[in-house]
Amino acid sequence: MKIALLGYGKMGKIIEKIAIDRKHEIVLKIDQDNLSELTKENLQRADVAIEFSTPHTALSNINNCLDAGVPIVVGTTGWLNDIPVIKQRCEDEGLAFIYGTNFSVGVNIFFHVNKMLAKIMNGYNYYDVQVEEIHHTQKLDSPSGTAITIAEGIINNLDAKQEWVNVLTAEGLEATDNVKADELLIESYRIDSVPGTHTVIYDSEVDSIEFKHTAHNRNGFALGAVMAAEWIQNRKGFYSVEDMFDFTLNNK
Repeated sequence: MKIALLGYGKMGKIIEKIAIDRKHEIVLKIDQDNLSELTKENLQRADVAIEFSTPHTALSNINNCLDAGVPIVVGTTGWLNDIPVIKQRCEDEGLAFIYGTNFSVGVNIFFHVNKMLAKIMNGYNYYDVQVEEIHHTQKLDSPSGTAITIAEGIINNLDAKQEWVNVLTAEGLEATDNVKADELLIESYRIDSVPGTHTVIYDSEVDSIEFKHTAHNRNGFALGAVMAAEWIQNRKGFYSVEDMFDFTLNNK
């Protein structure tokens, strides 16, 4: 498979290594220094594109790939308000697109169990719940896309919570005073060299239940993105990463 990388920072370089290890070929690498090479002709040399750039460039990169008719995997977050527009375009034009707030296998297992746990906790309303996320200081969006997916999984399955609110906390200060009972707090921390830690905390007067995923490095995210490229290559339509993992489970 021939792959175009849109975004060639730390994540892009790890994706490149994993893709080559899996016998794929990188035919185009785009970063801020060679944007002039992001042309329809160059994109069409690839079987699929993988987009891990920035929230400010993702939408333009996506539309460039769709214009070229190239399937695209998108792992960039912070632009997802535009998802309905991209979905409509894929459906109208028969294009191929898959996105995820996190492509890691472990995180997607975490997402699934998080929903199950939220349903169980409907029977124990003396617990309150919040989400904590920790990322490196170069993380551009807050809360993380992964934390938002976790929060939405709780809100959609736990009757007590209706919407999430976010507080970016530099020093771990308490920030819960203004959170309403039906709001789910996402508390965000930015600490050097942390790839990503997400914790769901159910707390009561007598005990606490913590459910945590800790990434040791970026390799899990990158491997999942390459797996998504392999999965989307011969498909048409608009997909989320959940579709890929459901497909895998349903065919075991």
